[in-house]
Amino acid sequence: MSNLDHIKYIKRCIEIADESVASGNHPFGALIVDKDGNIIVESGNIEVTEKECTGHAETTAMRKAVKLYSREFLWDCTLYSTAEPCCMCTGAIYWGNVGRIVYGISEKQLLALTGADEDNPTFDMPCREILARGQKNIEVIGPIADEELAKEIARAHIGYWNNK
Repeated sequence: MSNLDHIKYIKRCIEIADESVASGNHPFGALIVDKDGNIIVESGNIEVTEKECTGHAETTAMRKAVKLYSREFLWDCTLYSTAEPCCMCTGAIYWGNVGRIVYGISEKQLLALTGADEDNPTFDMPCREILARGQKNIEVIGPIADEELAKEIARAHIGYWNNK
């Protein structure tokens, strides 16, 4: 897929993040695309409204995907996310057998937006480091956000954290 395709899917993730906030959850969005470019699963964060500590957008998308598709099918899929998957989400992607991750902003960029908010105590652990310790060659592309796209992703976070 081209960088334009990646940006198109990240922009849809931003819309999902906005929907997540509108429904009372944290501003994150994720989706999974099959090898032909079809969106097969979308999910926002459900952590707050479902009182689900594992309700991050990526983990929720993976829970949906593994119920619908085989591990072999998912290996040829790509998970897109507004922000770099945390260690929990990276683990879900690994165990669910998705073969590629594309994310908008890095965990460090996210930390700059969330600060010390107790609702999002980010890990300083890049997903590449987690995956490097596994036995699968999962491709990681990101951060892909240029300055303009990073501002679009940040928009949902600015004023959200430490101001709820």
